[in-house]
Amino acid sequence: MSPPSPDTLTPDTLTYERLASPAYPLARWRLLVAENPASGAWNMALDEAIMEAVARGESPPTLRFYAWAPPCISLGKRQPLDSVDLARCARDGVEVARRATGGFAILHTDELTYSIACAPDDPRAAGPVLDAYRSLSQGLIAGLARLGVEAQMRPPEPGGVQNASAACFEVPSAYEITVAGRKLIGSAQTRPARRVLQHGSLPLYGDIARLVEYLAFETEDERAELATRLRDHATTLSDALGHAISFAEAALALTTGFADALHLTLEPGEPTTTERAAAAALLAEKTVSTLVAPAVLHEA
Repeated sequence: MSPPSPDTLTPDTLTYERLASPAYPLARWRLLVAENPASGAWNMALDEAIMEAVARGESPPTLRFYAWAPPCISLGKRQPLDSVDLARCARDGVEVARRATGGFAILHTDELTYSIACAPDDPRAAGPVLDAYRSLSQGLIAGLARLGVEAQMRPPEPGGVQNASAACFEVPSAYEITVAGRKLIGSAQTRPARRVLQHGSLPLYGDIARLVEYLAFETEDERAELATRLRDHATTLSDALGHAISFAEAALALTTGFADALHLTLEPGEPTTTERAAAAALLAEKTVSTLVAPAVLHEA
């Protein structure tokens, strides 16, 4: 397929060819790829600990990829806990954790999660929140293109349409990643003073509607209706491609995409001792419902 002419590109038709030569100075960022899945509380705590270390200048800007085990529902920072059926979660071994970012519930399983921690004056994250969100998400578009996915950033809608559901993947927000109109990557960003953290979920395979089994509803009809809407409005990477992609394959493609689109040299590393200690101190704050021993929570 030939790339579209630059003259015909609009915010909702951005492609890898357009984004491969941004006007960013070359920068060195740290790359963290977790070898093993970790608990939801640990993943969220480590994201926040890395954000704080980057803000203090102790760690370089960081791109991280990780997975989750056991399955975990993450709630937005201010999402009510009563939107989740904790009894069902406990029955099926699903943890519940709290994100530092906003938004709605996501079931993390069979996926790749990315996170970015950098300074707000980095040109890739500068400007208003939506501008930074769009800039950083260029790496996602570029990485997906390497896998053969023709993805788009969903442009903002006049009036700021809100998602009234408890499920993140029901409706794409501005500049989130879609394929053929269906949401593929759900992301969120927080920008406390002199800090930027953006993270997001790329479902690799499985039933995108599994989340509804663990949300609270007044009737089973409401549960079934949301499941139908999720399957209509969201998708997985394997469905978009027609074949399975492993975590390692997806991480490699996105690593290259971020390096190309954001003009980065990505240097593999590990979380520092300070970051791990800070994450351990945050575990209780991030844990809503845990089903594993504390010693397992921070093996990453």
